[in-house]
Amino acid sequence: MKQTFKKSERLCSKKTIGQLFQKGSATTRTFYLFPFRLLYTDDPERTDPLPAILISVSSRNFKKAVDRNLIRRRVREAYRLNKALLFGTAEKPKQPPAYIVFLYTARAIISFEEIEKSMKLALGRVTVTQS
Repeated sequence: MKQTFKKSERLCSKKTIGQLFQKGSATTRTFYLFPFRLLYTDDPERTDPLPAILISVSSRNFKKAVDRNLIRRRVREAYRLNKALLFGTAEKPKQPPAYIVFLYTARAIISFEEIEKSMKLALGRVTVTQS
């Protein structure tokens, strides 16, 4: 699998984003794994094998756009390098969800190594609860 991050992998649909953030939705699943809160759901009509993702960093916690962009870049890079974990191994293939939202909840800027470690755990957990 190529380590790319194309436009088709970005979640842009306002309708889908609204459905993911809807309170009490039966289709949206969520869990917390520091420094992320993940929201994810499946869509049977989606044909792209890779999930569309959204990365959100609160402007309440990080006033400067420079800081929010730095965190977003680190999270995106950690996802890009480790998205193969969504599909499992050849012996145990997994079906990834159609949409994933990464909400960055930490109140400080965390190093890339810590973000990547959490990303690996989060991607493994998304697929385990999904299948």
